[in-house]
Amino acid sequence: MKKVVLTFGLLSGAVVTGLMFMTLPFAERIGFDRAVYVGYTTILISMLFVYFGVRSYRDNVLGGQMSFGTGFTAGLLITLVSSACYVASWLVMYYGFMDGFGERYAAYIVESAQARGASQAEIDVALQQGRDAIAMLDNPLINAAVSFTEPIPVGLLVTLISATALRTKAPKAPAPEAP
Repeated sequence: MKKVVLTFGLLSGAVVTGLMFMTLPFAERIGFDRAVYVGYTTILISMLFVYFGVRSYRDNVLGGQMSFGTGFTAGLLITLVSSACYVASWLVMYYGFMDGFGERYAAYIVESAQARGASQAEIDVALQQGRDAIAMLDNPLINAAVSFTEPIPVGLLVTLISATALRTKAPKAPAPEAP
């Protein structure tokens, strides 16, 4: 299982990393609200390797027979490898190439509240949310932990679908012949 998990997890991680490096620089231009959709779309595309990995494990290692639990385990492990790549890529992007991103995101939170006609109390809450976002992003451990929560749900969903779709029942043993 280790070879399949690493192969497909790293392929998925390479895809999500490549797509992140190509799309994240445009997040502010398209708006943070739209960038969320782009981000989750790239995660979903990369998680297609979970399906292919589970199928490969079933067909090439298990001889075409696989229970839901075995498929779920393989898919979950592929998801974890891919998610680790996602988090590492995000941290490199954030700390290496995105000076002032946290402050710009915090300003976006406040501007969004003002644009929808929020009261001063709501704007004050948005200001605090912006400060909290900056503090979270500037702490590498919290940033990494929160970043893991982005790809994991998508990977779990793809894992559930893959394990369900690819499970097989063991062939029935032939009935004994009557004497």
